[in-house]
Amino acid sequence: MSNNINLSATKRDRAGKGSARAARRSGLIPAVIYGGKEAPETINIDANTFSKIISQPGIMSSLINIDVEGKSSNVLTRDIQFHPVNDRPLHIDFLRITASSTVTVMIPVVFLNEDTSPGLKSGGVLNVVRYEIEMNCAATHIPENLTVDLAGTEIGDSIHISAIELPEHAEPTITDRDFTIATIAAPTVEVEKDETETEEGAGDGEGEAETSEE
Repeated sequence: MSNNINLSATKRDRAGKGSARAARRSGLIPAVIYGGKEAPETINIDANTFSKIISQPGIMSSLINIDVEGKSSNVLTRDIQFHPVNDRPLHIDFLRITASSTVTVMIPVVFLNEDTSPGLKSGGVLNVVRYEIEMNCAATHIPENLTVDLAGTEIGDSIHISAIELPEHAEPTITDRDFTIATIAAPTVEVEKDETETEEGAGDGEGEAETSEE
């Protein structure tokens, strides 16, 4: 399960562009919390604090506990708008969740035991088809990642979703086929010229530039 993140915020009484610009000038990021059969709540978040959170992997699938002046809400980050030039966050949308909520998130795939794969040790190449898998998960049980064990894999092997032990309360959004996660491909062999032939070819013209003396 992904790690929970704690975050503090303050209420933003007024919505609109003017209020959002004022928040940014004060070193804050305007945001909104919506969903959960409650009215949307406009808030401000400290920009420096959120910049540390956003740099962590899996921000879009991590549960965040936001404390808004004493009121706590469990949320997921649904959208982040960035400045087109400096790439700073301009606005954040958070989805309020409950124990019964189900969400669709992208879960990263982690590959283990590459050093014990006979196929890779003999020169094969790990060809990753999917670095992330879209999953339907219980909002309170979002896995941090999905693991693929490469131990014993040979050249020509394919690893499908059925080979992964899926966590409870989670399933792929693709259910109509056993889709491929990765393959162990044969090494690419580069044909080199025979050095002997090259040397012989270079010597065929020797002496052509010489002139005979009378």
